[in-house]
Amino acid sequence: MKRAETVTFGGSGLDRAAHLRGDEAALAAGPEAGGECILPLWRGKPLMQGEGGAARLTWLRSDHPVLAQAAPVRVFLGLDDGRMRHAADISAWVPADVDEAQIGAFLDPTLQAHPAAPTGAVFRELRGAMTWLTPRDAELAATAKAVLGWHRTHRFCSRCGAESAPVDGGWQRECGACGGRHFPRTDPVVIMLVTHGNDVLLGRSPGWPAGMYSLLAGFVEPGETLEAAVRREVYEETQVTIGAVSYLASQPWPYPASLMFGCHAEATSREITVDPVEIEDAVWLSREEVTDVFAGRHDRVLPARKGAIAHFLLENWLADRLD
Repeated sequence: MKRAETVTFGGSGLDRAAHLRGDEAALAAGPEAGGECILPLWRGKPLMQGEGGAARLTWLRSDHPVLAQAAPVRVFLGLDDGRMRHAADISAWVPADVDEAQIGAFLDPTLQAHPAAPTGAVFRELRGAMTWLTPRDAELAATAKAVLGWHRTHRFCSRCGAESAPVDGGWQRECGACGGRHFPRTDPVVIMLVTHGNDVLLGRSPGWPAGMYSLLAGFVEPGETLEAAVRREVYEETQVTIGAVSYLASQPWPYPASLMFGCHAEATSREITVDPVEIEDAVWLSREEVTDVFAGRHDRVLPARKGAIAHFLLENWLADRLD
């Protein structure tokens, strides 16, 4: 496996077993066999146990009381070392004292404990715990979050407006009115390691935590190549021009449903003119300065969040091992 495949949410080798998605009998028999194979999510937050850098997903039996208010759709995630894994949305459950402002924040620090959940199990924001999980648990959680999120926001047929129904193990929605079939969306995003000699270009968006900087990124537009998107996004945000572009790594990013394409972009200019509509600030930092950022010694810049592909690319750029 290339180092690029070790990015968070990728590289676990999950068997998605797509051949079972249309086998309704097999999908129904798996959970009914009595095994703990269903992962509940509340508003996109997986149920997990553990903290302080080590956590694991919490799987429940199909008759567990936590699942009493689960939505009808159940997503078949695949086979985890031969065990069937499913995900269910229990967002209909209303915890006591929900802080909506915190839940909608950049990083939700709140925990929700269902009264019937196993001891120590809480619904936790995946972004804050993604590096605590094993690669397999991280991939399962990201998949569950993305697909269940798609079901919550795509209940109605985009062709005729009628309500559609989940089929194929939760990997499609079918409209009974017009026959339209709809599939989970994935939005391609380029994220750029822009370098000029020994320096790298970092930026920050409005609303980010104070001092947080990351690599520039943006959505790929229809009819556009990854290379063209890299050049366009960097220029739109900073007016820095880009020459050679090469692919480095990718990361599924379920916020809500992106696939991040990490690219190396060689800048052909250095002068920065920030577009305030796009970003708040952008700076060139030397390799030595980025080393200080990662060590927590920089007086202005904080590092990209650990687990995000930006952190992964910068860390490997510092170590000169982008392979």
